Amino acid sequence: MTPQFILTGQILLAILVVASGVGFVLRLRNPGSATIINLNARINAWWIMAGVLFSALVLGRYVTIVVFGFASLMALREFLTLTPTRKSDYWPLFIAFFIALPAQYWLLWTQWYGLFAIMIPVYIFFLISAASAISQDTEDFLSRNARIVFAVMICVYGVSHAPALLMLDIPNFEGHNAQLLFFFVFIVQISDVLQYVFGKLSGKHKLVPKLSPNKTWEGLIGGGLATMGIGALLAFVTPFTPLQAAGMAALIVIGGVMGGLVMSGVKRSLGAKDWGTGIAGHGGYMDRLDSLGFAAPVFFHIVRWIWALP
Repeated sequence: MTPQFILTGQILLAILVVASGVGFVLRLRNPGSATIINLNARINAWWIMAGVLFSALVLGRYVTIVVFGFASLMALREFLTLTPTRKSDYWPLFIAFFIALPAQYWLLWTQWYGLFAIMIPVYIFFLISAASAISQDTEDFLSRNARIVFAVMICVYGVSHAPALLMLDIPNFEGHNAQLLFFFVFIVQISDVLQYVFGKLSGKHKLVPKLSPNKTWEGLIGGGLATMGIGALLAFVTPFTPLQAAGMAALIVIGGVMGGLVMSGVKRSLGAKDWGTGIAGHGGYMDRLDSLGFAAPVFFHIVRWIWALP
């Protein structure tokens, strides 16, 4: 591990310790508050999630790929469990779970970038659509097929672009890609937290009340600017200058916000509040991966285009 990576871990540990201390004090002052109970559940879950991610990064690329592959599997399961399907969708679902997901992460494992980048939007799209057609069930055909393809795009294709950062060949940054992945995941998650905090403290103007009534313009702007500042401070673990790191953080914020809004729209159309109950205080895996699934491909390809291509 590099000194920068160790320092990053120490910073994360300090943040979690402070958060736990605040949660403990609030619980003593308001022992029966449902909000405080939920807050402490979220903090406890953050300890586990941060520990798993940091351990995976320390143990190496292959362990990290397995961890993200498992997260994709759980998110895909949650999405398609909530989504109405029929008996005739057996083969499209089989392709989603047993071909698309393992193949995408195998391509990542072998660092076959060319096929990794196009397999799902080209070949898996074709296979799922063809399997749907061969089933000869025309009832709600377009919606059923589109739901499965959409689930694979977000839960597998989108999420897999986060660990794909490990295969980028960035000049003068060899051997440090785990730090870049940590930067990306941390910025995605701290952005959500800061937007929530700023929204609670000063939020008055709803961003998109029909999709997500808790999101406000004040939360987006305040949390986004704070996230950019944190991104600039963490530039030392990336190949970016502080100004570039702030700009990349802004890009991640925008991608994450749009991902959250899109998936909120999907949940509301399905009549669900959360995607699941797999992570205490946070809902399901998809509730934590919605922002990441949208922001990861954008971040990956911009980094590759600007910093990794010869």
